[in-house]
Amino acid sequence: MKLRVLMSAYQCGPGMGSVSQIGWEWYSRLARKTPVTLVTHTRNRAAIERAGGAIEGSEIVYVDTEWFARPLYRFAKWLFPKSEHSVFLVSSLDYFVYDRKAYRMLKKRRGEWDAVHAPTPVSPVAPTTLFRLGLPLFIGPLNGGLGVPEAFPEVMREDSGWLIRVRVLGRWLDRLMGSSRRAARVFAANAATRASVHPKAACTVMLENGVELSRFVPAPWPEAPSAANPLRIAYVGRLVPFKGLPMLFEAIERVRAEFPVEAEIVGDGPKRADWEAEVRARGIADIVKFAGNRTLDEAAEAMRRAHVFCLPSVRESGGAVLLEAMASNRPVIAVAYGGPAEVVDGAVGAAIAPAGRASVVEALASALRDVVKNPEEWKKKGAEGRLRAESEYGWDAKVERALEIFRETLGGDGSESRPNGPKATGQTEK
Repeated sequence: MKLRVLMSAYQCGPGMGSVSQIGWEWYSRLARKTPVTLVTHTRNRAAIERAGGAIEGSEIVYVDTEWFARPLYRFAKWLFPKSEHSVFLVSSLDYFVYDRKAYRMLKKRRGEWDAVHAPTPVSPVAPTTLFRLGLPLFIGPLNGGLGVPEAFPEVMREDSGWLIRVRVLGRWLDRLMGSSRRAARVFAANAATRASVHPKAACTVMLENGVELSRFVPAPWPEAPSAANPLRIAYVGRLVPFKGLPMLFEAIERVRAEFPVEAEIVGDGPKRADWEAEVRARGIADIVKFAGNRTLDEAAEAMRRAHVFCLPSVRESGGAVLLEAMASNRPVIAVAYGGPAEVVDGAVGAAIAPAGRASVVEALASALRDVVKNPEEWKKKGAEGRLRAESEYGWDAKVERALEIFRETLGGDGSESRPNGPKATGQTEK
């Protein structure tokens, strides 16, 4: 009999941001392989219903804590009007209200499932009380535990980097609750994440991000950059301080006299107006275009138009966008701190040492020059990236591997004879 999974994904919904997309990928793919009851926040309902609602044979239960979440978000926006990252950290306190409410609601139904999986939040400072259901608990994949990048103090001051240090409180809360220690398995994306969970936790390495290979499809590399054909750079992501785009702008300003270059910036955020003003001041507004928010399909098209994808982020926990660019057959340039350090190397692009602004700007300019000088080598890097995306990072392969680990940990299929599973429904718990 198939394994019956209770999945708690606080963030879950297509097109709602990177972590919500992770939650959606886990639910939508696992529910096609085994019976799943998804528990998620009510704010995700509209996006899920636009995508077709509950997968056939599964159930969705929505937990409503908007009475707390809405005023908390307004307070965070008032407290940190210029820091999206800080607003996110403060408003995420709603997760703990959601989690306790989910436990109170689900404890009467614990006999309906064989295991619990909590894929989001992906932060190790968000422990869950669902181990109290008495079922084997699988957490993650988690990604987090990164320290403050000391070489970029000006960036982290602008993004309220001091709040990152406060996250240690979440680590101690996990120690107190025993969430990771009591889990049957914790999936951890990297060494920093592993070090941030309980030392006695049973951990397995698994990157939290994946890529939808059917959407981010390979395309032929564009005609090599030349005097008549500009080097085209793509960036996709939020426009927030730690993304480090001013370093890319400075690098572009340096090389534009040497060869034609263009950059397409896909995304939006609180720094957009400031950064648009910066490219005007640098005299590169004619070659750096801000495209604003775009759909995933449009973001994929932007990647395929480019010769190279660049992510100058100085504190990137994940880096799903790098996997998407690699799947699109594009070489990638990134600062090797956090998630990008786990993904990018010389075979698929250029990993830049996080040694401070001046060093990164020079390395970015050098990498861009090398793309123009050695286009065939960079074309090969793009091809290697696609191969890695197929073999290591595709969502279906990731979900299948997790399901195997569930079964191995529980023994066999992990289930006993039970009544019929849930039907495709959605309900809200007030």
